[in-house]
Amino acid sequence: MDQSKSNLFTPVLIVGCLIIMVSFAVRASFGVFQIPIAEEFNWLRAEFSLAIAIQNLAWGIGQPIFGALAEKIGDRKAIVMGAVIYAAGLVLSAGATTPFEMQAYEWLVGFGIAGTGFGVVLAVVGRASSDENRSMSLAIVTAAGSAGQIVGAPVAEFLLMQMSWQMVFFVFAGAVLALILSLPLMRAPQMASKAELDESMGQILIKALKDPSYTMIFLGFFSCGYQLAFITAHFPAFVTEMCGPIMPGGILHSVGVTTTSALGAVAISLIGAANVGGTLLAGYLGKRYSKKYLLAAIYTARTVVAALFILLPITPMSVILFSVAMGALWLATVPLTSGLVAHIYGLRYMGTLYGIVFLSHQIGGFLGVWLGGRMYDAYGDYTMVWWIGVGVGAFSAIVHLPIREKRLDAQAA
Repeated sequence: MDQSKSNLFTPVLIVGCLIIMVSFAVRASFGVFQIPIAEEFNWLRAEFSLAIAIQNLAWGIGQPIFGALAEKIGDRKAIVMGAVIYAAGLVLSAGATTPFEMQAYEWLVGFGIAGTGFGVVLAVVGRASSDENRSMSLAIVTAAGSAGQIVGAPVAEFLLMQMSWQMVFFVFAGAVLALILSLPLMRAPQMASKAELDESMGQILIKALKDPSYTMIFLGFFSCGYQLAFITAHFPAFVTEMCGPIMPGGILHSVGVTTTSALGAVAISLIGAANVGGTLLAGYLGKRYSKKYLLAAIYTARTVVAALFILLPITPMSVILFSVAMGALWLATVPLTSGLVAHIYGLRYMGTLYGIVFLSHQIGGFLGVWLGGRMYDAYGDYTMVWWIGVGVGAFSAIVHLPIREKRLDAQAA
């Protein structure tokens, strides 16, 4: 075995974690800008929500494109393209003064996230890992996204106290461009085995698209995107407006969380912090137990947690408990889903195949963010869109159960 593959912590893994962490820190902070931007321009909540929804949709559309580009021109070139597009989108967004401008520029941001996100990075890390380490390597990179989420929203909140939201976007653009400096350490590994190299992208795509299991993986990932994007975009505002008051002298007050606005940003960080452990646990379990049953269990747990939260009174303590519980399940689906794709269909075109599956995730993300804004403007709260999230979570738990968790060539034999 290649010694570089036998080690868990390789330069490819470390750089992959750095790229994902910064990319996700910026992406996860967008919910913090909901109220400042709406107040400055007197926009409806749905207008900035649509911009974030478009960002999620563009991310989903761009993911298989960047996955295919990485497999054709190389991982590092694809990441450079993604970082430049990401930074350009942020800079242009800083100059937006109308909802249409903001929504147009978020297409660039979304494509930039695709070029610096899971589809490209998980594929290169997966190829650089041994069979024994792959599940944990994918989990570590995914957990790095959670680490980015831990710092993204509070950093944005802190920077907004020092400067305008436009300047914060410029700072974030600089951070994304700085990722390019780390790419020399990301040496692209051998693409795949000879048998996989002999198979064209078109051949494996046709096989996957004809496979009912691939369809079920695609459909099952929808609710993950819906729930995550809705919460990332709307939960800070939801907590600001719906949560009961923070009592003076309490634990939260003593650590500096004195407003529901600050609690909303902290909630996003808590979700990220809890998910570091949850994702690593998912990676550990993924190489020992059936990935499809683990995914079904995660979606079931999400459904229960979300239903209990909206049914019970919303207090600072319930926000904290929900954030920790949902956080433990947050991105735990990603190493299992990407690992399932790699296990069934091989590593050669993992980036493209996972990118297509991820499109379902981002269609869900688009609807979660957009419906959140539309239903808030229509009804004055998020209750209906929350219950839709509960329903699609239950659907995902069920749809994973019939998946055939065997390599495609073994199924044909």
